[in-house]
Amino acid sequence: MRIGFGFDAHVLEEGKVLKLGGEIIEYPRGLRGHSDGDVVLHSLSDAILGACAGGDIGLFFRDDDKKIEGIDSKRILAFALEAALKSKLRVVNIDIVIVADQPKLSGFYVKIQTSVSQQCNVSATAVSVKAKTTEGTLVGKDSMACFAVVLMEEA
Repeated sequence: MRIGFGFDAHVLEEGKVLKLGGEIIEYPRGLRGHSDGDVVLHSLSDAILGACAGGDIGLFFRDDDKKIEGIDSKRILAFALEAALKSKLRVVNIDIVIVADQPKLSGFYVKIQTSVSQQCNVSATAVSVKAKTTEGTLVGKDSMACFAVVLMEEA
């Protein structure tokens, strides 16, 4: 068994599409990033790479690489899952905590959970999605962060 931990954060910006877990979340602002800014898939990808002792997504998806600007974060997660396969590891379960004062995300938990479970080829019951507010103390209303923990076992 191996455990991986991941973290990511991005600023919310007008005119951007908000994607979390690979799903579009209706909100007037989205996450600014070199990719689509999906903090859920970024933190999860880092957690998977961490369990494989494979570094972080920044090593493979550099933010100064113009060829991947705007990349769909599903491709980043697919890369991390491929690294896990090469390391002979498979996902057992995932725990995701999104930190955001806005928007309120509880109505989107199932949508994100379903998307992540399908991408990782695990049951939806193996994926936990939660959101926490900080009441403006950490990320505030202008940004969003995400923590992810993944348990993996030998495939």
